[in-house]
Amino acid sequence: MKLLKVEEYNVRFDLYTDTNFTLDKFEILVMSSTPTVFDQTVAATYVNLADERVGTQIISVSDEFFAAAVRMLDPKPAVFHPGRFDDHGQYMEGWESRRKRVDGYDWCIVQLGLAGKIVGVDIDTSHFTGNYPVAASLDACCVKKGEKPDNWQEILQAVTLGPSAHHYHAIQVNEHWTHIRLNIYPDGGIARLRVYGIVQIPDERLNEEIDLLAVENGGRAIAASDEHYGNPWALLRPGRGINMGDGWETRRRRVPGNEWCILALGKRGRVSRIILDTAHYKGNYPDRCIVQAANATVEHSKSLVTQSMFWQTLLPEQKLSMDAIHTYEKDQMNDLGLITHIRVNIIPDGGLSRVRLFGRAE
Repeated sequence: MKLLKVEEYNVRFDLYTDTNFTLDKFEILVMSSTPTVFDQTVAATYVNLADERVGTQIISVSDEFFAAAVRMLDPKPAVFHPGRFDDHGQYMEGWESRRKRVDGYDWCIVQLGLAGKIVGVDIDTSHFTGNYPVAASLDACCVKKGEKPDNWQEILQAVTLGPSAHHYHAIQVNEHWTHIRLNIYPDGGIARLRVYGIVQIPDERLNEEIDLLAVENGGRAIAASDEHYGNPWALLRPGRGINMGDGWETRRRRVPGNEWCILALGKRGRVSRIILDTAHYKGNYPDRCIVQAANATVEHSKSLVTQSMFWQTLLPEQKLSMDAIHTYEKDQMNDLGLITHIRVNIIPDGGLSRVRLFGRAE
């Protein structure tokens, strides 16, 4: 998932106290309402509820003769492998059924790794040129853990698909879902399926201390000054980073200032502990870090990034070290009360693997 690139929107930010900027076109997209237009830019501000890294599973599928359905959950973009063949023909990254010779259509049932409200989807047919479905639709249902998916509701009527292309569509049904069923007409291949939305935090978690930034608790990456080597969404993933590719890393900064990213909490809350993890970053970790925070009350704002420069300091400047977990307790932070967003300033540049913000949602 690719975030908004700041330079594309005529925005310049240097030090976290810098006030030299212009803001002509930048707009932050908000999670509280379903967008009427859904494209790659909008999708980048939502969680992929069907990411295999958060536990998404294929429950059942009508046919996967040419390529297993689980391949379309891969978080990496689909790649074509010329000349690579297996027992069923050309190896394809994605789900592909055999050519249908009878009435009907193919389908695949997916258990979302993160239950929640779906705001949009991307049905990606990359590299499927003569074997893509002519159309697709989506059904969804919400069941308790362990129950069989049932009582399906159509959330996306049949839409036309084309060869080797991303197909973004907004979902206007305002419900929470645990499973989806992708229907393809009549057969063919889907390279990737992305299901974007807002995570529904289980009620029992709201009564305990949780990581308010974790993607499984609804955390989101909103914007970043640079994402040359890694996307800030990685900061919110479960577990420690598996390598340097599993984190947020900027290019080498050759001008004065520092890099930053803005992260949104899944729920407004009070922070009691911060963890900054530089796992695997040894010659490229940030020298120092400052965390600012705010309780943002305006839902639709063109100035969130601008305002973030003037947010209060939650965690004063801290020295970082390579390949280490840095833990900061409540007495090391400023008490800002309830907050909804943080701005992580890394000085001057480099990579972070994970950011954890423990506290209680209110």
